[in-house]
Amino acid sequence: MNSTTDSGTTTNSRATRVGRARAHRWGTIETPFATFAAWVDERGHLVRFNLSAKGAAKVDTDAVHDERAIARVRKQVEEYCAGERTEFDLELAPAGTEFQRAVWNALLEIPYGETRSYGEIARAIGQPQAARGVGAANHANPIGLIVPCHRVIGADGSLTGYGGGLPLKRALLAHEAAHRPDTRRNGTLF
Repeated sequence: MNSTTDSGTTTNSRATRVGRARAHRWGTIETPFATFAAWVDERGHLVRFNLSAKGAAKVDTDAVHDERAIARVRKQVEEYCAGERTEFDLELAPAGTEFQRAVWNALLEIPYGETRSYGEIARAIGQPQAARGVGAANHANPIGLIVPCHRVIGADGSLTGYGGGLPLKRALLAHEAAHRPDTRRNGTLF
């Protein structure tokens, strides 16, 4: 199995093959909102969460359909949908630029049941002039719902574009407003 390169270095081709990353695993999650799809890596870290399972098998053609692999993700999403979970406890491994990851980390800081504008996120990451860039990073978010891009709204309070569509965004925000811990305690929405 050893071979010699042009430089005279001996390589082990078996080790090269074994060292490759294994295929992602994916599965679907039925919810009252939609049928979602999730992908995890070989360590079980969430790498993608689509707001629609339509076409999921074509998203990553090397991925293996394995419903058991996403069991932890499914359980937490089901708890969220039942109003029992306000924060996800999952290891995330999204692929993105340094700027995108900064935006996605800022999205993770938006409390359940609250919203922020693109400008507020830009200021939160120390780039107050980057509201449009925040919008682009929000659009590129590969882990919808878990990285809560649905909590980002326009500066005037309007709902803006959403990968899952505005009806889903509206439904998720209404769900969170109805299940906020402080809302359940005092019976008010705001």
